[in-house]
Amino acid sequence: MSDGQWQLEGNSPELFQRYLVPAITSKWAEDLVDRAGPRAGEHVIDIACGTGVVARLAAKRMGSGRVTGIDLNAGMLGVARTLPSEGAPIDWIEGSALDLPFPSGSFDVVLCQQGLQFFPERGQALREMRRVLADSGRVAVSVYSAIERTPGANAFVCALDEALGTGSSQIKRGEHAFANPGELETLMTKAGFGAIDVQTVVQSIAFPSVLDCVRFQLLATPMASLLRDKQETERQAIISTVASKTAAFSIPPAPEGGTFSFPQEAYVATARKYP
Repeated sequence: MSDGQWQLEGNSPELFQRYLVPAITSKWAEDLVDRAGPRAGEHVIDIACGTGVVARLAAKRMGSGRVTGIDLNAGMLGVARTLPSEGAPIDWIEGSALDLPFPSGSFDVVLCQQGLQFFPERGQALREMRRVLADSGRVAVSVYSAIERTPGANAFVCALDEALGTGSSQIKRGEHAFANPGELETLMTKAGFGAIDVQTVVQSIAFPSVLDCVRFQLLATPMASLLRDKQETERQAIISTVASKTAAFSIPPAPEGGTFSFPQEAYVATARKYP
């Protein structure tokens, strides 16, 4: 995914924080921070921080120290800066994961939740993560597994391609670029990390309805670009059509008016700068 594709415009960052963070990303943030175990007094960086759910959770767990959240998207950072936080202070910085603007050895912990799959040069991003780690530093990274292993997402992309044409789901499918945990382990090994441990983790995701799930995906993520040039009536009609098709593609078929729940799978890796 190019940098431009990942830019959220208008009110999409606010919608992302309001709806998708509670439903999805907060669950993964808890898991990632638990595995990294940031401690009081440490310096922690959250790469591709978005609206900052991981950074804020790390800061609260630490109590003291310093947290840095860095993201390429100014809109997401704008939301992050408005949200309250507890514990360690947080610096919000706009910048690229491929060229982190920090000296080598600056951080005790590097966190990256669901960002690596979007970077155009994943190996370079991982090398940068390792470079900014202190010699005793540790890293925790999560990425979604193959989309077929998250039934709700798979039903959604099938519906999107049928409703808007083949290829319409490219951005969503890009979230699920890692076919197996070995791919993540190999990338981290090539980047020079040691003591690598990759776990397959499943979270239970639930939305009030299929329509809500589809609406949030199409308005609060980079997929908003699919509807950007549409009039409001057409936009709502497309959302309704995709929701109906998503319900039909779900296994078993999902009730359009009831809770839409499904398992979501990811690979979560922890590692050290050195073995």
